[in-house]
Amino acid sequence: MTTPAIMLQGTGSDVGKSMLAAGLCRVLTRRGLVVRPFKPQNMSNNAAVTSDGGEIGRAQALQARACCVSASIHMNPVLLKPEADNGSQVVVQGKRLGSFRARDYWGLKPDLMAAVLDSFAMLEQQADILVVEGAGSAAEVNLRKGDIANMGFAEVTGVPVVLVADIDRGGVIANLVGTHAILPPQDAARVAGYIINKFRGDAALFDDGLSAISDRTGWKSFGVVTWFDQAHALPAEDSVGIEERGSAGGGERAIKIAVPLFPRIANHDDLDPLAMEPDVSLVMVRPGEPLPGDSDLVILPGSKSTIGDLEHFKREGWDIDLNAHLRRGGHVLGLCGGFQMLGTEIDDPQGIEGKAGHSAGLGLLDVMTTLTPEKRLVEVGGVGVLNGAPVAGYEMHIGVTTGADLVRPFLDIEQRGEGAVSSDGRVMGTYVHGIFASDAFRHAFLNALRERSTSGLAYHQTVERTLDALADHLEATLDIDALIEIARSRKGSSVAAQ
Repeated sequence: MTTPAIMLQGTGSDVGKSMLAAGLCRVLTRRGLVVRPFKPQNMSNNAAVTSDGGEIGRAQALQARACCVSASIHMNPVLLKPEADNGSQVVVQGKRLGSFRARDYWGLKPDLMAAVLDSFAMLEQQADILVVEGAGSAAEVNLRKGDIANMGFAEVTGVPVVLVADIDRGGVIANLVGTHAILPPQDAARVAGYIINKFRGDAALFDDGLSAISDRTGWKSFGVVTWFDQAHALPAEDSVGIEERGSAGGGERAIKIAVPLFPRIANHDDLDPLAMEPDVSLVMVRPGEPLPGDSDLVILPGSKSTIGDLEHFKREGWDIDLNAHLRRGGHVLGLCGGFQMLGTEIDDPQGIEGKAGHSAGLGLLDVMTTLTPEKRLVEVGGVGVLNGAPVAGYEMHIGVTTGADLVRPFLDIEQRGEGAVSSDGRVMGTYVHGIFASDAFRHAFLNALRERSTSGLAYHQTVERTLDALADHLEATLDIDALIEIARSRKGSSVAAQ
């Protein structure tokens, strides 16, 4: 028996595939179907820890949430986490395989396809329907040989494809018609139709555009998704557009938080709950800009290349700005890689992040870190040592940190101290991601910076309401019944039966 499935592929990166897949997952789940999300190969430094002890792309964790199920390593069996311009850490079925240069990665493709099909078969056995997300552009014909992310996967599994195109960036007719022109005929035949995404204004004004696309491609339009204003409330897949994800905050009493943008910033959705607070001004500091002198707090975020990003931090002169910030009485928080940077030294004797060596840290905490191949992946819960507020999150890091400041932990996690705090209490570090999604902890932490009233922001409830609003939006703008029929038209045996 063939399990119904549909695959959203894009005419390019950042066209909104991840958000549409999440919304479609919630739509189908609300219709009473058992739904599972799947992305064969993802490239992102924004990852989530799964209930089965691995890691997957953040977008697939959100899609699992949209399906009202726990995230699983099988929802994103191949995850590439860029560490340098020509290399990435490769995670297979939730576990770190190693770091590979781009040219060496191609040799892994046959083995990776086997893992992809194994995970897909696992999900087929659980679901009434699967929502599959492609990666990047369907028209990257130079990458077609050995492809596991787009048409190569669709070919092996027989999953029909719907293309997603972003009209907001312009050239949407050329994007779709050009994709049709460049695809090999057998791949173009896999495309059942297309979705226009991010339309601003009256969608009826694009009727002639739809006719132009369909006349030239033979593909059916499944609808025009108008602009969804609440998208910013959902965790972002990657760092594209992260400069715009800050917030203006409000009023003279706004708490100003500065975040230097590392080249390899990771798990930046740690910042999302802060950006939603009405009395917080979250400033994303670009290269070439100084850390704002009037900041209450500077957060050093996670990094996929800690030593490289630390050296970038110093080259920007942000270390000088950070010391001046502390002299003015400001506070500093390091998250994961940012925590490691705050110490006296980072040692990489095995070349985990590249060339073996070590780097002097910022020296703001009396700790040092040695990078090791083993990665800690675990969901955790506890309380904040400084405020006693409950907190939950997850650890996702390599490296062992030791030093005197660990005697003053930042968190109490299951009756063990975690993280470190300086003797004056103004420099803090933790390995735990996601701490600001805990409402009571976030309020207590911000209240220690400046006395404030509770905003009433309930972060997880906000995400749930946004997923429901997205589902309503897609029900109103897409032909959902037709998409379900396309999923049910999948031919051939399920991978699970092979």
